Amino acid sequence: MSLTDLQAQAFAALAAARWGAASTPKLIKNRENAVFDVTLPHGRAALRLHRRGYQSATAIRSELWWCEALATAGLPVPTAIRALNGELLADIGAGQLASVIDWVDGTILGQAEIPLSGSVEQQCARYAALGALIARIHAATVALNLPPDFDRPRWDIDGLVGANPLWGRFWDHPVLSQAEATTLRQVAQHCHGMLTQYATGGGDVGLIHADLLRENVILHPDSNTMTLIDFDDSGFGFRLFDLGTALSQNLYEPARDALAAALIQGYGAHRALSARDIAMVPVFTLLRCLASLGWTMGRMPADHPRARHYADRAIMAAGLAKLP
Repeated sequence: MSLTDLQAQAFAALAAARWGAASTPKLIKNRENAVFDVTLPHGRAALRLHRRGYQSATAIRSELWWCEALATAGLPVPTAIRALNGELLADIGAGQLASVIDWVDGTILGQAEIPLSGSVEQQCARYAALGALIARIHAATVALNLPPDFDRPRWDIDGLVGANPLWGRFWDHPVLSQAEATTLRQVAQHCHGMLTQYATGGGDVGLIHADLLRENVILHPDSNTMTLIDFDDSGFGFRLFDLGTALSQNLYEPARDALAAALIQGYGAHRALSARDIAMVPVFTLLRCLASLGWTMGRMPADHPRARHYADRAIMAAGLAKLP
């Protein structure tokens, strides 16, 4: 359930006091979560009001624990900041939960539906670095001992193409024609079989970011490094889903094949990928496009231009994945 800007501002003021804020929170965006710029005694931070009914308190604490653990291990992710009472999460009342993470300066890798900036060489260098960072986060996560109550959504076979995927039955989207709906139902069934076979053959599964879109990659030009933000949709799933998600916004890029090769090369330099894994990357790119189409249901009108774009992209991705 989303908050109006006025409601969000009122809750943010209450939440800021829990962290000893020295300024009035400034609203940055109000989408899945309402995010505020706030100044704490130690410096600038991002205060999040979590979308009510989306993630449980246990799931949010698990996300924050993971970020805290990754940051402690030296990975470039936002550090979760504990409230004055030592807790990672605060209940502000009326079912509203809040958390705070360190502020990350920099510029985003890009925006959805806007061509990437820079030369092809620069774009590929960024995606190679992103692939390497994803691999490092996966490797560091493998080494962690998760708490017994750790709980996050599951981007497994059922979560992606089961009877009721996490983000909705994309094949039932009202923007689709009858023929398109039939095609995407068939695509879902085929992907279900491919994922089952891939999992049986030892497909790598674990805790993943699951939302590695351009907007969630912050570039630091002065140091030629990057930080990953927004772990709100993180969960357990196929690790290749992180690669597929990172590539899902590049399908209309002239250099999409070179960008995919750079991402895979960067990842493979730190964690081995078999030929079978690499062949599955287009399938996981497709799976993210399908999930994104489902995500629009209930979040935007069926006649919204972006809903039509997401449908067209999903159908395009199915063709690129060369499914029968």
